[in-house]
Amino acid sequence: MKALIVVAHPEPDSFTLALAAAGRLSLEQQGWEVAVSDLYRMQFKAVLDRDDFTTVSNPDRFNVSLEQRHAWSHQGLAPDVAAEVARLLATDLLILQFPLWWFAAPAILKGWIDRVFLSGVVYGRNAMFERGRLAGKRALICLTTGGPAEAFGPNGLYGEIDDLLRPLHRGVLGFTGMTVLPPFVCHDVPYAGDDARRDMLDRYRAHLNRLDTLEALAMPRLADHLDRLQPSLRRPAG
Repeated sequence: MKALIVVAHPEPDSFTLALAAAGRLSLEQQGWEVAVSDLYRMQFKAVLDRDDFTTVSNPDRFNVSLEQRHAWSHQGLAPDVAAEVARLLATDLLILQFPLWWFAAPAILKGWIDRVFLSGVVYGRNAMFERGRLAGKRALICLTTGGPAEAFGPNGLYGEIDDLLRPLHRGVLGFTGMTVLPPFVCHDVPYAGDDARRDMLDRYRAHLNRLDTLEALAMPRLADHLDRLQPSLRRPAG
């Protein structure tokens, strides 16, 4: 079994990196082979542009989806993108590890998704949700927040954490076919104190030890929407 932890935090001594290290050790103790993409330490480029490709499908108009498909079929991906795509396709479990910034993931993680989740490779016009190309893989988000748990929820100041994570849970992980496991959230991290943070690490290890018993989040099914979508699905990709 292979796991890939994608970490997005600029501070090497951050609690985000501590969670990633604890998660890696926990998985390895369970027999997983674990790879880590530490995006800041890798100086991973966050912006998708023509430099992602060593091939050109259309020199006059930059259509990202078509260039990704062309580059994949012609071995034309930039080396950093090709390496991460290979890691993604090889993994059985993807963990996205990040702090919540402005109600979203850090830009470098969004850039990793933009550049690595290739059209025609992980999804397509008829390849989404239960038909996504990453079906059979599992995914998990582990994140930290500066706000207390009381600030999140139906009546909380910030709203439901599940609403904030929906673009990733549904729009990226579920969309590409992965089985999405419940997230692990650490609240109030900068103010929690050492004992509370140690408890968070212990609870995260326990969360990972229950991977096989966690109930996956509900996702839409493409099959339930085909009648309305058929005309658009028949149009050429791009």
